[in-house]
Amino acid sequence: MHIAILYNRDHEQLEDDPGREARADVTRVASALADALQHGGFRPEPIAVEGSRLEFVDLLARMRPDLVINLCESVAADSRAEVVVPCLLDMLGLPYTGSSALSLGLALHKDKAKELLRARGVPTPGFARVDRLEDLERLALPFPLIVKPAREDASMGITRDSVVHDPAALRRAVEAVLTTFHQPAIVEQFIPGREIYVPLLGNAPRRALPLTEIRFGQLFQDRPNIVTYAGKWEENSPEYVNTPSGPCLLEDKALEARLVKTALEAFAALEGQDYGRVDLRVTPDGQPYVIDINPNCDLHPDAGFAKAALAAGMDYRALARTLVEVALERTHGHSPPRRKGSGVTRLPDSPNRNLLLGGKGLRGRTRRSRAAAK
Repeated sequence: MHIAILYNRDHEQLEDDPGREARADVTRVASALADALQHGGFRPEPIAVEGSRLEFVDLLARMRPDLVINLCESVAADSRAEVVVPCLLDMLGLPYTGSSALSLGLALHKDKAKELLRARGVPTPGFARVDRLEDLERLALPFPLIVKPAREDASMGITRDSVVHDPAALRRAVEAVLTTFHQPAIVEQFIPGREIYVPLLGNAPRRALPLTEIRFGQLFQDRPNIVTYAGKWEENSPEYVNTPSGPCLLEDKALEARLVKTALEAFAALEGQDYGRVDLRVTPDGQPYVIDINPNCDLHPDAGFAKAALAAGMDYRALARTLVEVALERTHGHSPPRRKGSGVTRLPDSPNRNLLLGGKGLRGRTRRSRAAAK
């Protein structure tokens, strides 16, 4: 089975990129998945998306792979363009792993995701979107607050100064986001408590893998317990050393069920598909709040999702195959055939497969970071 692995290679696109380390990680994920699938009897082919000319579209149209593993988190170092890739794959009629453009776009624009969660009754901290410093005059949220870029992930823009306790610090944090990332800021109520992640796999049924938790070290005795960008990506930083992740051990099974239920409802609200992760803050009295939904989470073998799969008895090669099976079951209605002998059988085209060959065929509605350990 021929599988294209599509990933963004744009970490050197910008001279001054505040998310360079996060973008570089995608290249390592593509290599790891290709190796895992190669040993599993598939024919993987990594394809880098570089620049903004989108040459990969013509290449995929000629290749016609059985499946595309979509790892793209940005195009030309612009996170907003993440949604472009599944749109183009839909137009090509190619099945792909992961969520649709709609889901990715909602998750990326945090204010829209939180509005939808609120409408669905899923608990999420109170928030406001700030486009200009003047907007702070109308802000009516109680301190402490946390300030984030409105459309980034992987802790981009999060520093120890992101949690604020007074108007002056709030103004400085918002100004830093506006000037550094050239996008609105999300000002959100800061929820003291535990930070727990719920990895999700599958569609019908969808299940939670073993939960993980950030274990905040001594560094955080006198400062807010948050995972900063340095804590996620800069291995020599004190924040990184003091924010390891590990299994979330909950003796209260009712609380664990409540966390999983909240995560499933949040993921469904954004119409997530195949796999993803929901990040929660949990108060001392056991109230969960959704702080982020990541439908395109880091799949590196050392990242949290793969570690959770391993805790569930699924090694990395098995996880790679499962991602393929889950996507094909959603788009074709069946899993890939097992490899026999030295050849790999190609799946026959389903009559419902989304085809767009020379304007012919049915144009259906096939839809499709240690960083993600945090």
